[in-house]
Amino acid sequence: QVQLVESGGGLVQAGGSLRLSCAASKSIFSRNAMGWYRQAPGKQRELVAAITSGGSTTYANSVKGRFTISRDNAKNTVSLQMNSLKPEDTAVYYCAALIGGTPYWGQGTQVTVSS
Repeated sequence: QVQLVESGGGLVQAGGSLRLSCAASKSIFSRNAMGWYRQAPGKQRELVAAITSGGSTTYANSVKGRFTISRDNAKNTVSLQMNSLKPEDTAVYYCAALIGGTPYWGQGTQVTVSS
């Protein structure tokens, strides 16, 4: 069973920063790509950023230059540093393990950015 535990969501004003973290088991973390997705009300869940087991990253165009995804191999965690936050970043953010091309989700954490 895939188990992912997210933390770090909250309320922040536009221009502020938040850091999200996701803890995974060592076996899952070491063998699979990890990602952060988000889903705003009335919108589809979308990929925000992903990182492979080898450290290669990809980002949605809307967050390039503002968000950074990283892996901590010692702690088996993946993080998303979010800077220069905008109201349109408001969403539930989900950590995901990408296993065989299929995402397995954490419980989600709310990020709200006020104007």
